[in-house]
Amino acid sequence: MPPQQQRGIPHHLIDIADPTEEYTAARYVRDAMTAIEAIYSRGRWPLLVGGTGLYYRALARGLFPGPAADAKMRARLEEIARRRGVEFLHKMVARVDPPSADRILKRDLKRLVRCLEVYFLTGTPLTDHFADTVSPLEGYETVAVGLSIPLSEIAARTARRVDEQFERGLLDEIRGLLARGVPETARPFGGLVYRQALEHLHGLRGEAETRALIAQENRRYARRQLIWFRKEPNLVWLETSGEQPETVAAVESILAKWPTYFPASS
Repeated sequence: MPPQQQRGIPHHLIDIADPTEEYTAARYVRDAMTAIEAIYSRGRWPLLVGGTGLYYRALARGLFPGPAADAKMRARLEEIARRRGVEFLHKMVARVDPPSADRILKRDLKRLVRCLEVYFLTGTPLTDHFADTVSPLEGYETVAVGLSIPLSEIAARTARRVDEQFERGLLDEIRGLLARGVPETARPFGGLVYRQALEHLHGLRGEAETRALIAQENRRYARRQLIWFRKEPNLVWLETSGEQPETVAAVESILAKWPTYFPASS
């Protein structure tokens, strides 16, 4: 988030990893808990904002210890992806762990391999392992609010955001990263926006087509994330967007009624 959009509000966990680093959900939990404890120590309430379902669940409900990485297993799965395409691994995940297939992008090789690795090593889907975890936030009282807006509005916002990213110099940013020696195999280049933009720089499609494709992929991702969050317990849903004054008022009302607003099992 650019500094001008932060409006003087302290933000945390921004620009904390290099493009070549492996930033995992486990590392996020450690970093987030460090920030949360520091904020509480100053007598403030931390606000966790974002839309990544896995990271939210890791913090709110915990990560399971899981089996250690198995180099031979990963090599076999990566070879399958090389021969048959990353999407084939996604189909494998869909067969053994449909909820994970709903949340993992079809070309997210790292997460697909880990999901299958856990299943083949333990005989249990990753989703089931998550169900048996303990939240790092145990001992803290939390209020979780989900914002839901019409799909038509999501589509319009997505298109605007993609145009803004290009206008702010997305392509020059990628050229600069490559010039610095960041390899095209770095994880950020495999994610939404960067992957399609990199393909455009290689001449795979024109800029207009690339913008349209990124917007389309983001809409699909937003739908998957909504499905993911709809399954999360104890979320209060508001049918509005975050920048509306009535949204702020609604959240303030929820906080004012805490903890009587929620059942004791929260």
